[in-house]
Amino acid sequence: MLANGSMAGLDAIVADEVVFRSPVAHTPYPGRAAIGLVLTTVNQVFQDFRYHRSFVSEDGHSVVLEFSAAVDGKALKGIDMIRFDDAGRIAEFEVMVRPRSGLEALAAAMGARLASQKDVLTGAA
Repeated sequence: MLANGSMAGLDAIVADEVVFRSPVAHTPYPGRAAIGLVLTTVNQVFQDFRYHRSFVSEDGHSVVLEFSAAVDGKALKGIDMIRFDDAGRIAEFEVMVRPRSGLEALAAAMGARLASQKDVLTGAA
């Protein structure tokens, strides 16, 4: 979805109790609304986003996707670690990003856009 720039259909592939783990926040973001907001926002922030490699667990319930992008001129690389439930829906989505300069640019850009949406991110909405 990030690769093609569209979040259409996200609800259909995400479990009701999905958890998103951000590379900059200590507390996970629970729920469909939170993951939808985060992925829609990062889709606006990332420039030149590309997936490069993927790794799938033997049982098929987990994948790791390697990506690269830029944020405000800062290059970054990262991985999306995704775990699926028994129905094949995304149950957990964790992101890791490097180097620090790219992570800081991502944190600043996302923070500016999401500051007024904390209720959605915490599941209070």
